[in-house]
Amino acid sequence: MRSSSRGAVDPFIVMDVMERARAAEAAGRRIIHMEVGQPGTPAPQGALRALSEYMMTDPLGYTVALGLPELRARIARMYDERHGLSLDPARVIVTAGSSGAFLLAFTALFEAGDRVGLGDPGYPSYRQILKALSLEPVGIPTRMQLRYQPVPEELPDDLAGLIVASPANPTGTMLDRPALAALIEAAAARGAAFVSDEIYHGIEYERRSVSALEISDEVYVINSFSKYYSMTGWRVGWMVVPEAHVRLVERLAQNLFICPPHASQVAALAALDCADELRGNLAVYAENRRLMMAGLPEAGFTRIAPPDGAFYVYADVSELTGDSLGFAGEILDKAGVAVTPGLDFDPVRGKGTLRFSYARATADIAEGLERLAAFMRAR
Repeated sequence: MRSSSRGAVDPFIVMDVMERARAAEAAGRRIIHMEVGQPGTPAPQGALRALSEYMMTDPLGYTVALGLPELRARIARMYDERHGLSLDPARVIVTAGSSGAFLLAFTALFEAGDRVGLGDPGYPSYRQILKALSLEPVGIPTRMQLRYQPVPEELPDDLAGLIVASPANPTGTMLDRPALAALIEAAAARGAAFVSDEIYHGIEYERRSVSALEISDEVYVINSFSKYYSMTGWRVGWMVVPEAHVRLVERLAQNLFICPPHASQVAALAALDCADELRGNLAVYAENRRLMMAGLPEAGFTRIAPPDGAFYVYADVSELTGDSLGFAGEILDKAGVAVTPGLDFDPVRGKGTLRFSYARATADIAEGLERLAAFMRAR
């Protein structure tokens, strides 16, 4: 049967690593998971209770395409609480995870063949979703000395859009307000749409993250309940768009998704008020980060940019290997630690980098670091 060239996207390598780790576990091995960006904590208890009670009285049918009005209003209030912004709830669109938001954003903003810039290293699905929509991803090489974030003077002139993440995956680095404002201004000067990936907001350590909405209303902001709210499998996120784009995105959402999952929206609404539990989760990540920043250099992984947020450390291992995929496989086989090859995040330079996730339990992170140190001593 024929197939479309739009389907010829690269695999999401971390998912392949997860499968290999699962097979090792099925064979009886204990694997320490430092590959996947999935919180080790469950959805907040308040979210679970709210959904359990709701299911007793409601059939959980379709919601309106833009999401439950009460959830959109609560998200808008969160921007006031966290960023001091007065946000019209009409601009908030609830989506089927951040992945659904990216599909909506890229479809609403770009024509087939448009060139869309993204920093390398960066979240691999940006590139693959763009390809699947007949768009051209344009990698913008970043440097460890600049915290692996793009800078205005290195942006191509012919971009139709720019995607920026802060805190970023795979590096955990953040943009401060002047740096973020400079990128927004540079995109506007090129006539390029600006898409801000803010799904790791809330997971920050020494300074708070800045939303693009604090700088401009002429941006698309994408967020999710997957990371800070520990709701990866619930597949619920949101986007904030300019007022003039709400109906545009609504029409797309109606046809592509009908609506986000009703049950997940109910749980998400309650999760927004589970502040104490969420702060407890953040304390775990902070301790894990402390262990990683001490343990990775001791193990021999010294070329890293300290993460400001999220739960990743991105290491330059080019002095150790020119084959990050093979190196990650060796670490899994010999140390029982699953890590992600940098090829997922940078198709050019990623053969010399690894990503370590510290989203799991602190005891697992400590054990994983001990295994990594032993592996490196014996190598």
